[in-house]
Amino acid sequence: MNNVLPIEQHPLQPFLPHNARILMLGSFPPKHEKWCMEWFYPNWINDMWRIMGYVFYRNKNHFVVKNIDGSVEKRFDRISIMDFCREKGIAIFDTACKVRRLKDNASDKFLEVVEKTDIAALIEQLPYCTAVVTTGQKATDVVADSYKCNEPSTGSWSEVSICQRKLRFWRMPSTSRAYYLSLDKKAGFYEKMFEYEGLI
Repeated sequence: MNNVLPIEQHPLQPFLPHNARILMLGSFPPKHEKWCMEWFYPNWINDMWRIMGYVFYRNKNHFVVKNIDGSVEKRFDRISIMDFCREKGIAIFDTACKVRRLKDNASDKFLEVVEKTDIAALIEQLPYCTAVVTTGQKATDVVADSYKCNEPSTGSWSEVSICQRKLRFWRMPSTSRAYYLSLDKKAGFYEKMFEYEGLI
């Protein structure tokens, strides 16, 4: 009997608009059956796109697909989100490109990073990028370990040197519902960061 856990390859390509001023890095997408759209932070119960809607439009449902009658579907509008990220200058990927799930779920706690993302290769494609933003503990750990820099406290930044460029390394609260803060408190951290980086 083979008990070796399978290795999962990242299912998405990095989203790297040329004008990006920040690179947001999560850990790894959930299993595909949890997706409500074919893009980053695809789980309906992950609040990333509600936080973005709240911060930039004061409407947590801004990126939720709506029916003609005004009711909402349980999915996010991928095209609208991609257009928004291009307009604001937000690049997105994850800190792991290959993982094993030690338990059959999306929890970072049970995610074994088999191969880290080459973050420097992403930064080289982003000439205007001034900040790396991690969206959870696992992603924060990977960046700090890879570039031997200090882990910032939640909502703060420290300096990281990547590709001989000094960047701000922000640590944001996880957008997972498993993380204890309320949506509006999480949004407050993200809003402060976006204001500091000049996106608001």
